[in-house]
Amino acid sequence: MHRIFTKSYSLLLLLSLCSSWYSPLQANIRLPQLFASHMVLQRDRPIPIWGWANPKETITVTFKGQTQTVVAGKDGTWRITLKPEPTGGPFDLSFKGKNQIVLQDILLGDVWICSGQSNMEWEVEDSENAPQEIANAQFPQIRHFKINKTLAIIPQSDVPSGGWNICSPETVAKFTAIGYFFARELNQQLHIPIGLINTSWGGTMVETWISKEAFAQNPDFKDMIADLPVIDLDSLSKVKKATLNKHVLRLQGPFSDSSMISQWKNLNYNDSNWPSLIAPGNWETQSLGEFDGEVWLRKTFELDSADHIKDALLRLAKIDDWDETYLNGVRIGGMDRYTFLRKYAIPAGLLQKGKNVIAVKVTDTGGGGGIWGDASDLFLTMDQIQLSLAGAWKFQVAKISIISHGIGPNDYPTLLYNAMIAPLIPAGIKGAIWYQGESNANRAEEYQKSFPLLINDWRKRWNQGDFPFYFVQLASFKAQNGNSKQGSTWAELREAQTKTLQLPHTGMAITTDIGNPEDIHPRNKQDVGKRLAALALNNDYGQATICQGPTLNAMTVEGNRAILSFGNLGTGLMTKDKYGYLRGFEIAGADQKFYYAKAWIENNHVVVFQENVPAPVAVRYGWADDAGDNNLYNQEGFPAPPFRTDNWPGITAGRKYKIKP
Repeated sequence: MHRIFTKSYSLLLLLSLCSSWYSPLQANIRLPQLFASHMVLQRDRPIPIWGWANPKETITVTFKGQTQTVVAGKDGTWRITLKPEPTGGPFDLSFKGKNQIVLQDILLGDVWICSGQSNMEWEVEDSENAPQEIANAQFPQIRHFKINKTLAIIPQSDVPSGGWNICSPETVAKFTAIGYFFARELNQQLHIPIGLINTSWGGTMVETWISKEAFAQNPDFKDMIADLPVIDLDSLSKVKKATLNKHVLRLQGPFSDSSMISQWKNLNYNDSNWPSLIAPGNWETQSLGEFDGEVWLRKTFELDSADHIKDALLRLAKIDDWDETYLNGVRIGGMDRYTFLRKYAIPAGLLQKGKNVIAVKVTDTGGGGGIWGDASDLFLTMDQIQLSLAGAWKFQVAKISIISHGIGPNDYPTLLYNAMIAPLIPAGIKGAIWYQGESNANRAEEYQKSFPLLINDWRKRWNQGDFPFYFVQLASFKAQNGNSKQGSTWAELREAQTKTLQLPHTGMAITTDIGNPEDIHPRNKQDVGKRLAALALNNDYGQATICQGPTLNAMTVEGNRAILSFGNLGTGLMTKDKYGYLRGFEIAGADQKFYYAKAWIENNHVVVFQENVPAPVAVRYGWADDAGDNNLYNQEGFPAPPFRTDNWPGITAGRKYKIKP
């Protein structure tokens, strides 16, 4: 699930008419899923409300002393706009036609869209200090609406399911973590209701969140979107499943029945005819390819002796998504968190002299699949002995996932805009928070255009002006171990995010200092939420506080030293290093060869120096996939974002998004 995935097809299928979630044959008033009890309506601005009914049916809407009547059109649709209302609640919102609907416990506050890929989707229960956070989550003014994952080839009028949850220890575990910690900060500071609309999907590219019209009207993308084929989702799903079946048959032969599969965990089962793959490593990059479903992995190893073995432990790195793990036919563990390291204690006496077999049933629901992570985390320990399990594992497909083998969200542009953004428009909102970019890192230069396109597109479709749009810059992660020497896609993506700040009413939370170089999903979502909230509190709620870190203004050269000046100093530059050393700085001359540099703070400037660069031309800071060394802050504790002073071509230059046939 954490991997970028792109799928291609050899067929272009004819378009079948895609209906919205509403059918005019349905009788009486019906409301969008978004309109439900416990919802938060946007305060202090006109309140759009819409729905469906019988053609020409009269609908009366009543809310907080306001009453409006509207007649449904020939297609059964209707819409009204209530006058702005101040903060408050709870209230009832009632609808009367041939039937009557009363929504209860409606609050007036600020509504924020929470969108992006897996780091926005990441839930409170998987975050740092989750048990304590959940136990203390008694914030009834925070409400969360989760949109279930769905795709569409044309804009939809509703989402298939949903519902508003009041924040409590019983509900908060499944909230978007960043959204919750953002909302908690706002609620505690402002004492107003906060509504979160969580529309996110792990592993997704920015292009799937942008409308077709935006692409068509943009000179950089209009030729691309002209290649968008007409498709029939149901037919395409059948074709893809048939193609995958043929692929699996070529790899391993016919599928086994349940009685045979039940033997795969056993010590003496003969797997000599099974194909092999390498672990750790997602199977999408190996012979199995793009696959979701159930796969068994087996590893055989020999022991010279099993006498006196105690405290044996099996470590299986990480498994995407779920596993059930057996040793010599006995289940020893299982987990449904694809970013967690597997550590399973082996019962005494289970290991034996001679042949032993580890069998792992892996269930993959989308994106990457299999054992992944570092080879150093894949081993068996017995007393003082450590046996590496990295390398070839036998595998066998048990079944293909039927549900997930339609098209994926990255297969074509616009799919998630159509299904998970368009149905929310024109709901009143305060703004949006966004965490995405990992899946676009290989086309980072193009992201300089596609990401601003998304922001402008959403603002245009909502027609609520330049509403606040705050986003998270990519955290530190050893994606491809990129750096200045070999190039860094993640550094270039962060640069694209920084350049997006040229758009009005945008802001960026820097997270290079609170990431995890070993995990693309750092668990510290608390500080991410707080930094996003700091932007909103300063820009939108009148709290004149420092909300961002130092940003580069200019570089001057004095002899063999580069002198950097900064804006957003707050009360001054600082480093958390107790000796005052700055890290993460590199310097280069005209030969474009970068050297790790000495750097220090002097009169609220940064001085950068390296003996091998007598005539500095360029400085870079944090120019790497893993920028965790960065330690330049202002006194208020906000980190400086990575930057470079040069404009030399990067490794993503010229890479373009293309629709695959």
